[in-house]
Order: sequence, then C-alpha cells, then structure tokens
Amino acid sequence: MLAEMSYYKAHHHEGADSGSLAELRRRCAAVLREHLPQVADLAEDDLVEALMASLRFTPYPDAAPALGRLRQLGVRTAVVSNWDVSLRSILAEVGLGGLVDEIVVSAEVGARKPDPAIVEAALRRLRCPARKALMVGDSPETDVAAAEAAGVRPVLVDRLGTAPEVSGIERLSTLEGLDELLPAPSSS
Repeated sequence: MLAEMSYYKAHHHEGADSGSLAELRRRCAAVLREHLPQVADLAEDDLVEALMASLRFTPYPDAAPALGRLRQLGVRTAVVSNWDVSLRSILAEVGLGGLVDEIVVSAEVGARKPDPAIVEAALRRLRCPARKALMVGDSPETDVAAAEAAGVRPVLVDRLGTAPEVSGIERLSTLEGLDELLPAPSSS
C-alpha cells in the first residue's frame, strides 16, 4: 500500500481530467499489483475498483465549523491542494464542498505546492490580493513555502505539535478560533 501511495503522491498532478484520472488510477493499481501478490489474479478493473473502495476520507472535526464560521463572516475561501481532479467530489462527499468558494488542484493548474503558481491561481479565482490573504496548511515544506513565495501570510496547523519551528510563522493546533487571526474589517 505504501508503494501505491508513494506512486500516487508523485503522479497525482497527472489526473487532470476524467480520462487521465482513470489512467492514473490504472497505473496506481498496477503498482499495487506489483507489491501485493495477493491481488495478482484480480482483473485490472476489479483491482482499480477495490483500490478506490479502500479509500476513506474523514475531515477533521474542526474543519466544517471553521469553514462555516468564515462563511458567516463573509470570508471567501479556497482549498488549494496537490491533488487530482477528484478532490471536488471528495470534498462534497465529506460535507466540505459547499463550505468553500473555490477548489484549486495542482492537476488542473499544472503547478504543485510549493510552487506559488497554484496559490496565485487561487488568489485570482477569489479576486483577492496576496497581501489580504491568509493561507492555512499543515506542511512547512509545501504550504508555508508556497504561501511565502506568493506573498501570502502563512499559518501552520500543527495538530500534533511535532512540526519543526519556523521563525515568524503563526501556528495553530486546531482550526478552532481561526477566525481570530483575520484582520479586523476596515471601516473605509
């Protein structure tokens, strides 16, 4: 399973539309077949189906309340992710899709974090200047680096308190209270 996950992580950006996503899934299943002899007898379509059925996504319990609060405050939000085009349906399935304004995936943009191009694409879609944006993520190497490269204020979510210290970067252990990091609304 680790070999398949590693392969997917290195190639997720190749799933840019339904056809290329299906091909990526077939290649992932082939990696699984190579490393898991127990599935050698399964037909390719059956193996892809089994692989997809094995995936379960569960949002952190603080995600929906935090996004809902931001929506109540009129804050436009985007998910910016190194992912394939299936992310929209996954977010919808777990109840988060309707809580964000934009979903920006590397497979469509053609750039993966830490490349600032994916963040810049999100800013354009949100019609938000970088200086007014806040990017919340859990990886110093991808999320924080992409935000900084795009001129966006980064916030690191370190749920376990194990991320390395990054000088000058705000940290949260949960999304609870995320709205408190927003700048006060200007009166003009």
